[in-house]
Amino acid sequence: MAITDIPAFAHLTDADIESLGVELDAIRLDIEDSRGERDARYIRRTIAAQRALEVAGRLMLAGSSRRSAWWAGTVTLALAKIIENMEVGHNVTHGQWDWMNDPEIHSSTWEWDMSAASKHWRFSHNFQHHKYTNILDMDDDVGYTVLRVTRDQPWELFNVGNVLFNAILALGFEWGIGLQSIEFSKVFKAGPDRDINRLRVREFSAKAGRQVLKDYVAFPALTSLSPAASYKSTLKASVVANVVRNVWANAVIFCGHFPDGAEKFAKTDMVGETRGRWYLRQMLGSANFDAGPTLRFMSGNLCHQIEHHLYPDLPSNRLQEISVRVRQVCAKYDLPYTTGSFLMQYGKAWRTIAKLSLPDRYLRDTAEDAPETRSERMFTELEPGFAGIDPATGRRRGLKTAIATIRQRRTDPRINQDAQWVGIDQALTRRWFTRQ
Repeated sequence: MAITDIPAFAHLTDADIESLGVELDAIRLDIEDSRGERDARYIRRTIAAQRALEVAGRLMLAGSSRRSAWWAGTVTLALAKIIENMEVGHNVTHGQWDWMNDPEIHSSTWEWDMSAASKHWRFSHNFQHHKYTNILDMDDDVGYTVLRVTRDQPWELFNVGNVLFNAILALGFEWGIGLQSIEFSKVFKAGPDRDINRLRVREFSAKAGRQVLKDYVAFPALTSLSPAASYKSTLKASVVANVVRNVWANAVIFCGHFPDGAEKFAKTDMVGETRGRWYLRQMLGSANFDAGPTLRFMSGNLCHQIEHHLYPDLPSNRLQEISVRVRQVCAKYDLPYTTGSFLMQYGKAWRTIAKLSLPDRYLRDTAEDAPETRSERMFTELEPGFAGIDPATGRRRGLKTAIATIRQRRTDPRINQDAQWVGIDQALTRRWFTRQ
């Protein structure tokens, strides 16, 4: 099931983990020391380009009744919303640009172009998700309370609708994010939690109301003043642009959290968690997808989800160079660096969601070693002392080698047989010495 002992799963000693933490801290310090005008210019130009795209899209919708102009305006508006949501809103609200001390581009003042209130998102995402990443019953992003994404979540009848629920969530993702921080079960129960949640309901309603007024009333009404456009055509364009943005944001985020290799953790992993262990949990619980410059930009650089989870408040435009050094750290400690093409990672996320709509008895893999759920118990077949330096090659044997070894033994009958005889021989030897 979920990982209960991170060092045992990672095949690292406490000293290894602390050393890993020191190396990752050094990367952070190097980037913080080198932030400057180049980074400030990047975010200012991105904001300016995003606003220009939005204006251009709305002018296209108002300037012509031709169907081609409607599509051009709608696509341009959708691109503007994606950039504002992914590369600007998400990253500014993370505090990635707070070091500039620009009140306009600051996490405490930025309100993004979606129904969710930035204030609520900073708590549910910046704090709850990034501090307790993939810890069951601590991180609401593990399934967003509606999806079954790990076998640690007991199967219930409503999980049959897993695929349908995710499709609905993708189409209205901004609303799912907006409602995530509200615990409706506590709205009507007496106590301090009721007051907090009622306040959140009012704040969400106010923000969502303004967003609906802007996108579905004000701008369509303004566009309808043009003889070449109508209220209905602009309303349809706003709906399509928001849905495109929602589906894209859902896809990018799911690629970073639910494909094979994005591990889940038990609450016990929090006990006495050091800086090094927190880093390690972020690396094991996140996944990347391969991207060129355009896809990186359109994903808000969240194609580098591993690096973003290690350094959520460092500028997004620096994650590409950070990834080179993080890969080197993974290679040094023999840790997997989970990545793949966008379509492959997204397909794996959907596969997990579809597969876990079924009860466990219909699933082939074990609960300790499934693509979406693994734990340290998957390594019980390995001989004692497997971790460390391989005497044959002189190289470190860590998690990456351990996973490859287990897979090889389970697919090659001859290796399985040899491993069984080695285990029997070791057991007989221990018994003989005990008797002596």
